[in-house]
Amino acid sequence: MRVGFFVTCLVDAMRPRIGFAAIKLLEAAGCEVAVPEQQTCCGQPGYNSGDRKSATALALKFLAEFESFDYVVVPSGSCAGMTVKHYPDLFKDDAALLARFTALGARTFELTDFLHNVAQLKSVPGKFHGTLTYHDSCSGLRELDVYQQPRALLATMPDVTIKEMVESTTCCGFGGTFSVKYGELSTRMADNKCTHIADTNCDTIVGGDLGCLLNIEGRLRRNGDHSTRVLHIAEVLADTGE
Repeated sequence: MRVGFFVTCLVDAMRPRIGFAAIKLLEAAGCEVAVPEQQTCCGQPGYNSGDRKSATALALKFLAEFESFDYVVVPSGSCAGMTVKHYPDLFKDDAALLARFTALGARTFELTDFLHNVAQLKSVPGKFHGTLTYHDSCSGLRELDVYQQPRALLATMPDVTIKEMVESTTCCGFGGTFSVKYGELSTRMADNKCTHIADTNCDTIVGGDLGCLLNIEGRLRRNGDHSTRVLHIAEVLADTGE
C-alpha cells in the first residue's frame, strides 16, 4: 500500500527523528512511504483561533498533496484529528469538496492506529528495555479513539513494561493555543501531569503527540527533573530509546 506521510510542523521543526522513526515503522509494516516535500501545516492553529481563511487554504493544500495516496499517516492525534474531523466543517457548504475531504479523512490515520488496525503490525524493530508510563493526548483519544493501539504495539516488545499513571487521559495543559491564552491554568495542569508521572517511578514518559511531550518535558525540566526521558511512541517502537 502507498502511504503519504504527513510529518507535522512540530516534528519537522523540533524533533525530525520522530518522523524518521515513524517511516521506519511504516516500512517495517510493508508500506511504500512517500513524503510530499512541499507539505507544511495542517491549519489547526488557525482553525482553533477562528482564522478559517488560512485554515481553508492549508486544507486545500493538504488535499492537493495527499489525495492520491492509498492512506495518509500522521504521527500526531491533533493533526490527524484536524484532517478527519474538522476539514469537512470547513467545506460543509461545498458538496464536491466536502465529498473529497470526507473520502480523504476516511483514509487518514494517526500512526499507532494505522500500524495496529490497518497494517496489523505484529512485531516492531525497537529494542527498548525498561518500564514506562503513557500519556494519552486529548485529540487522539477523544477525536480518534486512540487508546488501546499504542499499548497493543508496546505489548509486542518483550522487554517493555507499562505502568499506568493516574489520570493518563487528562490533558497536560498544552492544547495548542490554550497554553498561550491561559498560561497559569496550563502550568497547573502540566504540574499535575508531572506529579502523576513521578508517582509511577518510571524513568520514561511516552506519548503520541509532540506538542504534549514538549510541554511535559519543559515543565519537568523547569521543576528540576533532568533525568526522566520523554519520548514519542514512534521512537520507542522503532529505536532503542537510548
